[in-house]
Amino acid sequence: MTRNGRQYLAIPGPSVMPDRVLAAMHRASPDIYAGELPEMAPGIVRDLKALARTSQHVAIYIANGHGAWEAANANMFSREDAALALVTGRFGEGWAQYVSALGVEVTRLDFGKQGPVDPTRVAEALRADASHRIRAVVMSHVDTTTSVRNDVAAVRAAIDEAGHPALLAVDCIASLGCDVFEMDGWGVDVMVCASQKGMMTPPGLGFVWVSDRAKAACAGSGWRTPYWDWTPRIEAHEFYQYFGGTAPTHHLYGLRTALDMLLHEEGIEAVWRRHGTLARAVWAAVDAWGSGNDGIGLNVAEPEFRSHAVTTTRFAPARASELRRWVEANTGVTLGVGLGMGPPQERVSDGYLRIGHMGHVNAHMTLGVLGALEAGMQALGIAHGKGGLAAAAAVIAGA
Repeated sequence: MTRNGRQYLAIPGPSVMPDRVLAAMHRASPDIYAGELPEMAPGIVRDLKALARTSQHVAIYIANGHGAWEAANANMFSREDAALALVTGRFGEGWAQYVSALGVEVTRLDFGKQGPVDPTRVAEALRADASHRIRAVVMSHVDTTTSVRNDVAAVRAAIDEAGHPALLAVDCIASLGCDVFEMDGWGVDVMVCASQKGMMTPPGLGFVWVSDRAKAACAGSGWRTPYWDWTPRIEAHEFYQYFGGTAPTHHLYGLRTALDMLLHEEGIEAVWRRHGTLARAVWAAVDAWGSGNDGIGLNVAEPEFRSHAVTTTRFAPARASELRRWVEANTGVTLGVGLGMGPPQERVSDGYLRIGHMGHVNAHMTLGVLGALEAGMQALGIAHGKGGLAAAAAVIAGA
């Protein structure tokens, strides 16, 4: 058995947690009224804004990504509002369902599972809303299930072209800290994220970044409640106000360390380049395995619309789950299931798996995952093209 040793989680979140982040969290409960932790909060807020490339606002919640959706929704919408949801996978549909559950009328534009949002269709839908009932356009930057990456700036341009006042709300849970994202530069009004993927911190923190425009436009939201209201968190004067009560103390120590690593040590542009190189290495290996073999391929055909954080890969029916099980049992590598890639009633598709390459990941980790996959295909007799590892190594060597 060759799996004994350190297990490796190559799923698209929770991602690998740096030892430094875990060590920062491993401490006794701190004082929440004075001292190091309260003094740390303004710097965390400043760096969260830097991570999103905004000079505007951020609210912090004790929540996962679904909680961040709820926070954004509660502040953006009233019952009589409408929303336009742009769907490119299971999580785009998930956010639409959360909005709909508030009684908001949701129009879905579904672009399938293999390609990006078409801005032309967005502009057409908004022009048809002559009464401007649509309060916000909600979309994923990267949908974690399909690994489709959408052009957020193009969607902003489509909203503007249509002359519509809708807010642009973007889910960056799978992309922040991995793919290039420019909140202010792209005209994003509301952005949501969570701590457990590119932010390299255990699950438990949700974030909502808010533009000045959204803050003013949403001041009278009918769904705002005391806990979800982003205003006191944005305008906090006391430490507890940042979090709506008792602070997520140990998560904050971990987050502080993760932000130091991302912004002040490696630098966010270098982080983006690293993720881009690792993603291209994965794509090169899968392309080689699929050469002359229709049973293996990348879910997204065009490289510019592929995530740099996760790659959804197609395998012959009934082989992806078998391969995933073999790799975990024999090499200690856990890969992501094909979540939401089959029919609507099927949660996990047996024809797909997902390779996570987000967060605290480097070349040897990614090459190790690819080597484990190739070993599994050999062991299981899954037909594949040769040279996958060599193709991936060439990408790394040329970076």
